[in-house]
Amino acid sequence: MAGEYIVEQLGGEGNIVELEGIAGSSAARDRGEGFAQGIKGSNLKTVSKQTADFDRTKGLSVMENILQGNKDIKAVFAQNDEMALGAQKALADAGMKDVLIVGFDATDDAVKAVEEGTMAATIAQQPKLIGSLGIETAIKILDGQNVDEFIPVELQLVTKK
Repeated sequence: MAGEYIVEQLGGEGNIVELEGIAGSSAARDRGEGFAQGIKGSNLKTVSKQTADFDRTKGLSVMENILQGNKDIKAVFAQNDEMALGAQKALADAGMKDVLIVGFDATDDAVKAVEEGTMAATIAQQPKLIGSLGIETAIKILDGQNVDEFIPVELQLVTKK
């Protein structure tokens, strides 16, 4: 979803950065694979893909380091909102306010940044739906019913209203 959004917003062209979570974690792996799938076939070029451990301070410092070698960046995808907010600060400090920033998790700070226009978007999970599906599935298992091994829950793109 984030990848498709960035492709759409940039017209499928430009240099991008991806900030990754904790190496080897399922969240980093799944979000990274989903993002790669979303930009596949576009002319977006990933000029840097670095780990920032799902941490805002590390997102800031990693983005500052990336900017030392490359200021021609059109978008940043961060695998969580904390890293996105750190990257946003680094970009703002560098005077690069037009870079598209997309995070993941729809934290309160990120949703506020989206509404203020300092982040373009964040991806929201649906915890209430995840919880209710978990309970429904547990009841089915206890009742001896077969259940799907994987039960996906739709994500939601949060952009400025």
